[in-house]
Amino acid sequence: MRPKYAILGLTFPLIMVLDIVTKRWALSTLGPAEQGEILWGLVPLTLAYNKGAAFGLSLGADSRWFFVPVTIIALILLTVLFRQAGDRDYLRIGSISLVVSGAIGNLYDRVRWDQGVVDFLGPVDLGFWLFPIFNVADMAITCGAIALAISFWFEEQAERKASAGEVPAAEEPVAKEPSS
Repeated sequence: MRPKYAILGLTFPLIMVLDIVTKRWALSTLGPAEQGEILWGLVPLTLAYNKGAAFGLSLGADSRWFFVPVTIIALILLTVLFRQAGDRDYLRIGSISLVVSGAIGNLYDRVRWDQGVVDFLGPVDLGFWLFPIFNVADMAITCGAIALAISFWFEEQAERKASAGEVPAAEEPVAKEPSS
C-alpha cells in the first residue's frame, strides 16, 4: 500500500470515531443550561449548535444549504491536492487527511439534521478574547489547515531556491573524475 493512502486510512477513521463519539457524549451529557469542564477547568464544556461556519460565522437562519455544497467543493479540491502530493510528502498528506476528516465530520452533522454542527468545547477565555466553542472535527480542520499552509510555504521556499540555482547539499552533483 502506498504510504499516502496508509496515512489517510489511519487518520480518517480515527478523527471520525473521535468526532462522532465525543459529539454523542456531549449530546447525552450536556444540556442547554448545563456546563462542565475538562483539563482542570481550563476548557469549559458547553453544548452549542453551529449553523454557520468557523467561529460562528453565519449567512442567515438556514445557511447549511450554502455550506454543504461549499464543503463538497472543498473536498473535491483537497482530493486533487492529495492525489498530486508525493508519496513521501508526509506533511502535505497528513494535513490534507486532517482537513478532509474534519470537514466530513462536520458535513455529517449538517446533512443529518437542521440544528447545525454539534460543538461542545469552550468557550475558552484567553484573557483578551473568548475563543469560540468547537469540536474534534474543528480541531482537525484547524491543525490540518495550518500544517497545509506550512507545507505550501516549504514548497515555495524550495522552488525559490531551485529557481535561484541553489541546490540543496544532499543533492549537489558529484564532480566526475577525468577518465584516463
